Amino acid sequence: MSEFWKGKRVLVTGAGGFIASHLVEELVQLGAETRAFVRYNSRNDTGLLAVLSESVKENIEVYSGDLRDGSAVRNACQGQDIVFHLGALIAIPYSYQHPMEVVETNVLGTMNILMAAKDLEIPRLVHTSSSEVYGSALRVPIDESHPLQGQSPYSASKIGADKLAESFYLSYDLPVVTLRPFNTYGPRQSDRAVIPTIIGQALTQEVVRLGNLSARRDLTYVSDTVAGFLLAGQTTGIEGQTINLGTGTDISIGELVEKIIKIVGKDISVEIDPSRIRPAKSEVNRLLSDHSLATRQMRWRPEVSLDEGLQKTVAWVASNLGMYNPERYTI
Repeated sequence: MSEFWKGKRVLVTGAGGFIASHLVEELVQLGAETRAFVRYNSRNDTGLLAVLSESVKENIEVYSGDLRDGSAVRNACQGQDIVFHLGALIAIPYSYQHPMEVVETNVLGTMNILMAAKDLEIPRLVHTSSSEVYGSALRVPIDESHPLQGQSPYSASKIGADKLAESFYLSYDLPVVTLRPFNTYGPRQSDRAVIPTIIGQALTQEVVRLGNLSARRDLTYVSDTVAGFLLAGQTTGIEGQTINLGTGTDISIGELVEKIIKIVGKDISVEIDPSRIRPAKSEVNRLLSDHSLATRQMRWRPEVSLDEGLQKTVAWVASNLGMYNPERYTI
């Protein structure tokens, strides 16, 4: 894999985010000429790129802008061999409060990426979907033909973005591949997500407060997800396809809490916090992936077990508690 990436000019959007920062780090280490698109702010805050080693950061070209600005997106895409589009507003509770901003960023932002990739004839675009587009499983395991259900403004925005990507392949033969990760977790993830929320509370408090404990999720460690992105960027003959990245196993949030409490090694109780429960018709009750297409087409398989991944994530959060606010419900 490493030889393919040496000297490749690669753009990563949403580069300051959780998965994207790991992808940027890996691309630099593989020898790619890596450009990181981050959302502009006056503090020059590059998000999680700031926690990378100095040797990695000095090999990243940071490009600040907004996905909703077509000219900024086009300039960032100029001269690139491969574009990884991970930029999005991803918090489901936030999408309840600000659906317009979520749609503008996720749908219009993706349209800008697609237009730039088409006009600039980018050889490969990897677009990021989400398992949330499936909604509550109608059948399991969920393969790529499962119906799409917009159970939150966030999931609806991702469905719209995915369909735009599909249309650009069918209409313009754009060489786009859509990856659909299932609940990625690991070091650097914010406490907006359930696993860092549980870990942060378990490390600092006597009570863990959560929402729906019966919901089931397919949890994929971040290094496995990044490996899927790299394979999607280099594998030939998969243009136009949508490909799941998941482990093919699921666990309830209640069972997950028990695992994390055992790793932390404290006597901790669990309470239901009504403010953390999604509207009933919006709650996604079960996500369980069928990743056989990824295995057939890209020879991708998850390698990190849930127990191993949780051990690594607990250790990272424990060493970086200053990045978390366990007493507050973060949306």
